[in-house]
Amino acid sequence: MIERMTLRVAARPVPQPVAAPLVWFGAFGGAALLVALLNSTAGPGRPLLVLVALSVFAIVLGLCASFAAAPGTAVLCWLFLNGFGIPPAGTLTWVAQRDARWIACLLGATLVGTLVARVVNARAAYRHLTPAVFTEPPETESPPPAR
Repeated sequence: MIERMTLRVAARPVPQPVAAPLVWFGAFGGAALLVALLNSTAGPGRPLLVLVALSVFAIVLGLCASFAAAPGTAVLCWLFLNGFGIPPAGTLTWVAQRDARWIACLLGATLVGTLVARVVNARAAYRHLTPAVFTEPPETESPPPAR
């Protein structure tokens, strides 16, 4: 027997990503604070620690961002890593292999965060699609005719 089923959509829509300029503003301020905090507590000259911290920060930023915001987020985090995370502080340098790896790591972290957010949101939206089964109302028996 074939049952007639329709899908009803719940009221909760899939959240939209935050606009790229807002994500970049958060990356600028957050990376500056994070690098300053790490330089004051752990001391300057620990680029691996700063890279790991900025990568985790990039993952968190990626959770609310779109894929289009990922390159800008990675570059902003890299600028603070390169400018203030390695000595001499305040000087931007380019060492091709090292900096390319750092940018790739930060970009990958941002993309991982964005991908995780999109999968979680898509699964939540899919779970809100529930089948609505329409059944016929039970037939009520009519009283026997009066004699």
